[in-house]
Formats: sequence, structure tokens, C-alpha cells
Amino acid sequence: MSDQLTEKIIGAAIEVHRILGPGLLESIYEEALWHELGLRDIDCERQKEVDVIYKGHVIKGQRLDLLVAGEVVVELKAVAKLPDVATAQVLSYLKATGLKRALLINFSHSRLVDGIKRISL
Repeated sequence: MSDQLTEKIIGAAIEVHRILGPGLLESIYEEALWHELGLRDIDCERQKEVDVIYKGHVIKGQRLDLLVAGEVVVELKAVAKLPDVATAQVLSYLKATGLKRALLINFSHSRLVDGIKRISL
């Protein structure tokens, strides 16, 4: 799965990582990436609320780290080893939003490209 929008998001994330490096809190990377995307004129929402539907019942309280251009879910992590549940979490976000593409980005890698996972439904 490769497209222009996800490539732009990855480019912005690499720039954030190049300047800040690994070892900071996830919230720092979230704000920095949100700012970098804005500098690049890429529409992005932070902590976007999404509803989870269970048997017709709406459950509030789920939030996406970033939603880029209303199309791509971006989940950020800053952990030494990505837990398996992180991918399941992103897949759940895609199902909840009806969107098809996501990026799972772990800023704790010394080379950010090693911490980027593309996910699609």
C-alpha cells in the first residue's frame, strides 16, 4: 500500500524524528507531527473522537491520535517494543471509522523507517 498522502505523512514523521530523535513521550511526537503536517499544509485533526458501535449501541470515548485529511488514521507509539495489540488497536480504529488506511508509527526506533507499519483493510 503506497500512496501520495501516506508518503507525505511518513516524510513529515521522519522530519520530526530527525529533529527530536527517539526517547520522548508519545504526546510530544503527536504534537510535533501535528505541527509538521500543518507546516506542510496537510489537514490533520488531533485526538479525534470516534464512536464504537456495539449491537447498535453507540459507545463514546475512543480517540485517534491523528486523523489526516479525513482519510488516514495515524497511531503513534514511543515504546521499545511494539506490543501485538497495537496492530489490533489500529484495525479496530479502521473498522470504527469506516476508513481503509492507517499508519502505526513507533518513534522509539533509532531509524524511524524501522518503526513504520502500514495497515489497510
